[in-house]
Amino acid sequence: MAEKRKVYTSFHDIPPREYMYFPKGVIEMGKPGRFSKTEVIHILIAMTVLTIAFSFALTNFNLISGFDIDALISFIPIAFLGVLTAFFVHELSHKFMAQKYGLWSEFRMYPKGLMIALFLSFFTGFVFAAPGAVMFQGKTRPFETGKIAAAGPSANIVIAAIMFSLYRFVFFEETSNIGQMFGFICFINAILATFNLLPFGPLDGVKIIRWDATVWIILLIIAIILLMLIFSYIPAFS
Repeated sequence: MAEKRKVYTSFHDIPPREYMYFPKGVIEMGKPGRFSKTEVIHILIAMTVLTIAFSFALTNFNLISGFDIDALISFIPIAFLGVLTAFFVHELSHKFMAQKYGLWSEFRMYPKGLMIALFLSFFTGFVFAAPGAVMFQGKTRPFETGKIAAAGPSANIVIAAIMFSLYRFVFFEETSNIGQMFGFICFINAILATFNLLPFGPLDGVKIIRWDATVWIILLIIAIILLMLIFSYIPAFS
């Protein structure tokens, strides 16, 4: 018996009104690789804000100790690459998998989340980012929803594994700018994968479990192992 399709309007279960940019009327079904002008603007804004926030965090900036402007500028490229390979790739993986199943799928920034990330980085040097999410609309079955959910953290795990290998066996000098870049990219991808695999609230882990608990366990174990390797072998995080 065929699985019944259910209509979803938001992959992350955040009401569309929270984003205030959900399209009205008839929505054309998704085609792989399609981006709207609105989506591109949201992606660029989210990436810009996150790059600034992580640049502050990497310089250990806070209002008490202040910061070194030269260090801040030097960390911008590293922060950008971290955001690009972690958050951007994570969300695009959700998007492209949803489009594969013929769903309308676009990224929408979450203004409140971006402001909180910027605020925390500026006042504390710590970043907790909720930049937005991939919205989708259409009929989907549990296995499709599960695969869409798994696509994001899976992409982060692959990137983290590649970056760790490059850092550990090629660019292993802690003081090297290239080494710092690979180390940070590895760390942020592993953290993002592990966090999103937690089985709580609107995170990816909940939807993966509903589809296949074994897949969820495997992904979570790999993500945790990567984090343990990072904390053991990358001095900046040990």
